[in-house]
Amino acid sequence: MTRLLFVHAHPDDETLATGVAILHHVERGDDVHVLTCTLGEEGEVIPAEHAHLEGAEGDPLAEHRHGELAGAVATLGVTSHLLGVPEAGERPAYRDSGMVGSAAFSHPRSFAGSDFAEVVAMMRSTIERIDPDVVVTYDPEGGYGHPDHIRVHDAVRAALAEMPSAPTLFVTLTPRSWVVEDREWLASHVPQETGYAAPSPTEAFAPSVVDDDLVTHAVIDPGVVARQQEALRSHATQVVVGDGWFALSNDVASRLAGREGYALMDPSTGEVVATDDQAGTERPGLVEGAR
Repeated sequence: MTRLLFVHAHPDDETLATGVAILHHVERGDDVHVLTCTLGEEGEVIPAEHAHLEGAEGDPLAEHRHGELAGAVATLGVTSHLLGVPEAGERPAYRDSGMVGSAAFSHPRSFAGSDFAEVVAMMRSTIERIDPDVVVTYDPEGGYGHPDHIRVHDAVRAALAEMPSAPTLFVTLTPRSWVVEDREWLASHVPQETGYAAPSPTEAFAPSVVDDDLVTHAVIDPGVVARQQEALRSHATQVVVGDGWFALSNDVASRLAGREGYALMDPSTGEVVATDDQAGTERPGLVEGAR
């Protein structure tokens, strides 16, 4: 049995970005943990009945999203942790930073604006306590450039680089060919009457979308999509779930294809580590051949 730790910035990231890998490894009997660094206080609320939580004094959205996270991780079947929280019921040490230039970014508890050395020390102590064989987090651009995602990547790498016997590090990357296929699928599978749109074929790719040969590993397991959708429904303030797709507050649909790409990374250099079989996307899980 392998112990894996998935490190994320906000509730729902665990299921959106790495839900396939999480469920795949849970189902094969591995010990899977999720570390969440903030409670997503700056999330954009979709349902009208919860709109009053967004931006309200005292951050009631934090407690609501904490409950959503609890529901999702229960469905995923993982052990959940909050960064800097020694006791159940406490809030994490840091707050959702929002985007660069927002008022939230200047908040005293802003995760991305906090002392980096302090974050790294907290990250290292948490990783050492959980003692995983494998750590998984975002790529250097944080998927789409969110400052909290980038801070997670940087802090995880720095923490692992300090450890004399560090876990194997994987970061999320998506092969460009998959995105092209997914956009074609969405165009014919998202009903117009839902009000959600498939992304344009000419829309720019996110920073985490890369040439296929940069993806050293993939988890391909369509059988877990039903449970991934169930977990996503727990995050009802942030996500609308369709049949094989989801949408965020931007009303643009994304496919739930049962596959996720990853790259093995050297935490000290930030370089992707070539594998003996660079066609690693055929491997069914992260831990096969990891070390």
